[in-house]
Amino acid sequence: MYNIKYHPLIEDDLKKLNNSVRIEVFKKLKKIQISPELGELLGNKNGMNLSGLRKMYVSKKQVRIVYEIVESMIIVKVLVIGKREDMLVYKQALLRKDDTN
Repeated sequence: MYNIKYHPLIEDDLKKLNNSVRIEVFKKLKKIQISPELGELLGNKNGMNLSGLRKMYVSKKQVRIVYEIVESMIIVKVLVIGKREDMLVYKQALLRKDDTN
């Protein structure tokens, strides 16, 4: 089982979601913790290099969890949780990718 490390802004991301979606997010995070390879690889999205990141859908594909697997440390870094609207979730992932502690 992998440890999950959250980006400091994940709490803000979760506050934007309603309670039922938050419950779904936590269920998906549990699945990611056990089998992180289940997430779909990202790559390039609208000119953004998101190579090495994965996404998992929540709430009928309305919300995405974007994360990175760090095999050497057996960690899953959750970078952003949010809606795809205007590619915002991917833009945030790109900004947060190198901003994790």
